[in-house]
Amino acid sequence: MRGRTYAVSTRKPQATQAAERVLRDGGNAFDAAVAAMTVLAVTDPAMTGMGGDANVLVYSAREKKVHAINATGTTPGLATIDWYRANCGGAIPVSDGLLCGTVPGVPAACHILLDRWGTRGFAELSRDAIYLAEEGFPVSEYLLEFLAVHGDKLRKYPTSARIYFPNGRMLRAGEILRNPDLAETLRAMANRDEFYRGAMARRVASFCENNGGLFRCEDFAAYEARVEEPVSVNYRGYQVYKNASACQGPTELVLLNQLERHDLAALGHNSAAYIGLCAAAAKRAYGTREKYLGDRAFIDIPFDLILAKDYQGEPMGEVFGKGAANHAGDTSYLAIIDKDRNAVSMTPSLHSAFGTGIVIGDTGLIFNCRGDCFVMNEKHPNALMPGKRPRSTLTPTLILKDGEPSMVLGSPGGDDQPLRIAQTFLNMVDFGMNIQDAIEAPRWSTTSFPATEFPQTAYPGHLSVEDRIPAEVRAELGVPGHQVETVGPWTMGANCGVTVDHESGVLSAGADPRGDSYALAW
Repeated sequence: MRGRTYAVSTRKPQATQAAERVLRDGGNAFDAAVAAMTVLAVTDPAMTGMGGDANVLVYSAREKKVHAINATGTTPGLATIDWYRANCGGAIPVSDGLLCGTVPGVPAACHILLDRWGTRGFAELSRDAIYLAEEGFPVSEYLLEFLAVHGDKLRKYPTSARIYFPNGRMLRAGEILRNPDLAETLRAMANRDEFYRGAMARRVASFCENNGGLFRCEDFAAYEARVEEPVSVNYRGYQVYKNASACQGPTELVLLNQLERHDLAALGHNSAAYIGLCAAAAKRAYGTREKYLGDRAFIDIPFDLILAKDYQGEPMGEVFGKGAANHAGDTSYLAIIDKDRNAVSMTPSLHSAFGTGIVIGDTGLIFNCRGDCFVMNEKHPNALMPGKRPRSTLTPTLILKDGEPSMVLGSPGGDDQPLRIAQTFLNMVDFGMNIQDAIEAPRWSTTSFPATEFPQTAYPGHLSVEDRIPAEVRAELGVPGHQVETVGPWTMGANCGVTVDHESGVLSAGADPRGDSYALAW
């Protein structure tokens, strides 16, 4: 989708439409991002919500500067490794129940966007979301797949079953899903302090305490989303920015630095040589993630070392975690550039499908389950501690060229996000594709590194490829040391993105057919 004024791409058509209405009415990218985010919270409930966490990158045209918003959740003050050893056998429950939750950061991120750079208020910008929550929206086949696969998790909790399985039955595609409690919660969130320090915080904390959770009022009152300095590297003239703290964003930068040393175009797009090179570099980049990345409020990250052009990445070292662990994750995304060339790249998430699975009382909210990303080893940079932010998989990308916005890119996908985004970026920069072709191109992935999710299992040598990659390439990849898995033709990721052509001023928005993503431009 191409235009000259603005462009937007998100994971749901309704969210893209809500953002476009704001932009058409004269609002800026930051206003439109909040409108889209609140609608995603209603229409993409398996992936994100106002109980989720988020990483955000913004470019302020007025300041000519990139900022990072760290809205990763924090752990309750009662959450310690010793507590989980004494009460949960030393394991964090995975993707189910309040014991794997963190304090939601999305409400705080929305208010930062509006307070720092927006022109409108939360009450106005959440009107579409409130309407969709009260009146309902037609359920897509994509959402029904998640309800079918994860229904047992939701059915365990009466507050969840009431919304997602009305009258005890599975919805059909095209039926209307309503969440009027969430509409009331969105109205209350117009007061920025209501969720963290008001009556709602007290209600939520009481529900959590009564249902076995560790959250207390003081955990919400202490929470702050942070505006931070991003980190970046230059790749062939493009300055690629990522969030720096409590996320895996720098992993992608380490990967790009390694790949810049090679003539990727000469290897051929998705050739065995190209995929093999990228997979080897990815393993070293994820080795860096495991050795160094975490919450900078608790650890030092040596960015001077790991982002240097001559840095080689880290060998994987100890492969830890016994038993199965999921590298995939579930997340949403939105990308927006407006007429003044303000830009927002936002990755909000519940971490895994439907997060903790438990709707918090009568709020309509499900909390993220990001706490299961912590490592139960005091010496690890991502070790569990009270008040700490887990190293999330969230990693939006914002790219400048000659000091001006060039691309905003992102994807769901858990540990795979840096690989999916990097492939889209490389498809454009090294292989000359437009944004839509770059998103639709066949993808590959690897899980030869410890998963973020507990118990951090690695699958050495594993390489998965979409079956649109030619059979002869897949056969050539199947050398000793590689375990090649062929997956469906449109199954890996659901990217969105917006690009700017600096010569013509034309914006191009792309949306992935691997899901419900939708793009608009004017």
